[in-house]
Amino acid sequence: MKYLIFFTVLVFGVPIGYAIARKHGKFENFVLFLVLFFTCRLAETINFISHENYRGTSRGFEITLVDLAVLILFFLVIQRKNVYKIKLLPPGSLLFFMYILISLISIMNSGVALYSFFEIWKMLRMYFFYWIMYNYIQDLIQINLIVKYIGYIIIYVFILVLQQKYLLGMFQVKGPFPHQNSMAMYLIVFGCLIFAALMNSKERTSNTYYLLLVFGMSAICVVSSLSRAGLACFAVSLLIIFLLSFGSGFSLKKISLTVVFILLGSVVIFKAADTITQRFETAPEESANTRIVLAGAACSMAGDKFFGIGLNNFGLKINPPYPYGDHIKRTKWNEKEGLVETIYLMIAAETGWVNLVIFLIFIFKFYFMNLINLFRYRKSIYCYVCIGFIGGLSGIYLESVLEWVLKQTNNFYQLMLVFAIIAAMSKIYKNGDAGEDEQEDDEEQAVDKDPVVEKDGIADDSHSVNSF
Repeated sequence: MKYLIFFTVLVFGVPIGYAIARKHGKFENFVLFLVLFFTCRLAETINFISHENYRGTSRGFEITLVDLAVLILFFLVIQRKNVYKIKLLPPGSLLFFMYILISLISIMNSGVALYSFFEIWKMLRMYFFYWIMYNYIQDLIQINLIVKYIGYIIIYVFILVLQQKYLLGMFQVKGPFPHQNSMAMYLIVFGCLIFAALMNSKERTSNTYYLLLVFGMSAICVVSSLSRAGLACFAVSLLIIFLLSFGSGFSLKKISLTVVFILLGSVVIFKAADTITQRFETAPEESANTRIVLAGAACSMAGDKFFGIGLNNFGLKINPPYPYGDHIKRTKWNEKEGLVETIYLMIAAETGWVNLVIFLIFIFKFYFMNLINLFRYRKSIYCYVCIGFIGGLSGIYLESVLEWVLKQTNNFYQLMLVFAIIAAMSKIYKNGDAGEDEQEDDEEQAVDKDPVVEKDGIADDSHSVNSF
């Protein structure tokens, strides 16, 4: 039935969706929302040649509703090529291609090459997603609309968290994600973006309350995940945003919000203190020991072969008959070990140290591009986006020292979305539109006069952050 639905949507749904979106801007915005929404929900995903029992980063040739919905945006990008020039190689493309190329070379060392091609397929999908989003985003209004939809996604995740925590009695909730660590990392990024908007936007009182509510929901979700790495990195991310927000100037609103955060945060921490303490105190010692021995095994793999032991083959080669896990004490003769709990050593183990360096250059290229955008947009109402991404990326890059979550589909989509927005903001600035503060009043008047403006088939119902 899933395959039947998939091919029906692909053959009929995508063309019909494109035809409607081309004529109706509001439907196009709905498609954009679906693209973003299904990055957090993968229940409808199908796997071709599925190997669900394999403990790897990919278990089949995966197709998600994100892939189908983003095809509609792809056709819109192609249709508008005469209006908006298409960039065939967006920023970071060559680095990502080098990352894929060395990953392909590593397959010669794979025990099961099929597992490697599962991950290659994911990489190609993620680049396609990044390419489309970069070429689709052409102005700051669209970015603000994306942030608006992110608020809706947080509300959805929060509702599921409440259901799991209080109706189902789950100790560590995970929302719509495959694991609680996935949810924590996902909401660190989006929560930081909302937090930066709250601290730096010039909002009306009602909109400030809304942003505060949504940010509070994201924070409660991170706390409810009880992810130790997630909690610590979320705190680091918020501290960075605090410092950057006050670095751009003091205001009564920022001081008032700081007082509110201290009060409300104290209440939340007090309420969750017992659970959080229990989580840290009852964490098994074996967990820390396992992280250490798996990290040692990963270093052995990376040192054994220049191109690693094969992409997405760690879960295979950490177990007999391969020797890399011989030093691990097993309670049962047929016990299977899992994956190393850091994306950095996983990349080195599977594809070599050189590829890890390429990956680090790739992800930090966008981090420093965002820092440049921060200075470019320092007088813009959209500066909050740059501040939010500095905090969010800092948190998840740090958390990735202890987790391999960035390779999971939900978080990989989100990372490439963030990279697309950063690159698009750089492009928009170079095209001469930085959204300066003095334009804000005119934009607000435009919203009041005409809340939906269609230009070149693109619906605009979000002229500034006040659209919240």
